[in-house]
Amino acid sequence: MSAHGSRTPHLRARRDPRTADPIETVLRLAVLLSGGTAPAYAWRYLAEGGDPTLSAAADAAARGADVGAVLRAAGESWSGTAAIWSVAVATGAPLSDALRSVVGALRDAVEVSADIRVALAEPVATARLLGWLPLVGIPLGGLLGFDPVGVLLRDPLGQGCLALGLGLMGAAYVWMRRLSRRAQPPPVIPGLEAELWAVALSAGVSIDRARGLIEGLGVGTMNRTAVAETLDLATRAGVPAAELLRGDAWIARYRSRTDGRVAAARLSTRLLVPLGLCTLPAFLLIAVVPAALAVLRSTALP
Repeated sequence: MSAHGSRTPHLRARRDPRTADPIETVLRLAVLLSGGTAPAYAWRYLAEGGDPTLSAAADAAARGADVGAVLRAAGESWSGTAAIWSVAVATGAPLSDALRSVVGALRDAVEVSADIRVALAEPVATARLLGWLPLVGIPLGGLLGFDPVGVLLRDPLGQGCLALGLGLMGAAYVWMRRLSRRAQPPPVIPGLEAELWAVALSAGVSIDRARGLIEGLGVGTMNRTAVAETLDLATRAGVPAAELLRGDAWIARYRSRTDGRVAAARLSTRLLVPLGLCTLPAFLLIAVVPAALAVLRSTALP
């Protein structure tokens, strides 16, 4: 059975049915804990399916070791759960309530990723299809009665066109691949740090203690200035800072979803640039110019 280190927080890869889904696992764990089940037994029940991550977590819980460290070592797909668990244990916050909050964060992260992938599917598929257009022109020229293959392979000018056209096709592929990667959502759970602050402060710890715990985890998904502003607002307004921070987390996930859709929409336009500057000239060099050369060579013969 493979390890979990290769999976992303947004769960893009096809998951082995024998492995545990982080969202489902966290939700069940929260229910077991809220029902009075001890953490070690809760992890043991969940590990009965044979998942190595859950088995390692159950062993750590039974020994009284750091379960959060085990989950962090399992890969990025468990990073949110690991961070919430570590903060809740360190501050004495109720584990079931803390885990329910990370369920929402994980679910929103998956939905954001799914929305972006759906939005990117059409422009990326169109770009890939058009990327093969230059090579499609070769048999098309043969159907029209020309000999583009002979020109491309035996004529010196045709060989130059083939080399330059293939180079342009490669450049277009690399260019479009980079544009697609830039449009992907960042590999973090939006609003996770705000959720961590909310868990820590709801447990009654000081701001300095919460800051030390969260910075030690290195999640870094929220601007420190924004946290300071929220804490200052809560102090001036006399309201619980935890609720404001949970609102910040929701806003962060909303913005991530919006930014992802905007990036996907912009990608549809940006993909036209490599298509126009690389793919279309490659089509002319590989399909049109050899046909024209074949016509010129045939008319030049006595």
